[in-house]
Amino acid sequence: MKIMGLDVGSKTIGVAVSDGLGWTAQGLTTIKWDENEIDSADIQLKEIIKEHHVEKVVIGLPKNMNGSIGERGEASISYAEHIEKVHGLPTVLWDERLTTMAAERVLLEADVSRKKRKKVIDKMAAMMILQGYLDQK
Repeated sequence: MKIMGLDVGSKTIGVAVSDGLGWTAQGLTTIKWDENEIDSADIQLKEIIKEHHVEKVVIGLPKNMNGSIGERGEASISYAEHIEKVHGLPTVLWDERLTTMAAERVLLEADVSRKKRKKVIDKMAAMMILQGYLDQK
């Protein structure tokens, strides 16, 4: 069963997909979208779901450091509900605290330029979210 991981931001969605055995996550792409139009990424996600035979979606849940859920967390919860309704797939919300910062640190240590980091940071964060979920299974 393949699982898709999403890092949902206000302007982009990072996408990662697991291997068929659910052991490893690979960063796939970054989708530009407008969170004010919740369906603006549906066509691209539908294509990815079909192409990769995705059966479950893990969505990063950005919690505050004290564990509470703020505005970004509420947006992720709403998006998870949207994915379930539109794509008919079960979703899991996964605590993503610090994943974007960790992805940034890895890219900095690899000496990736600022311009290139901006292009890959979201899909790398999605990969880290998904890998965290896969590792706990």
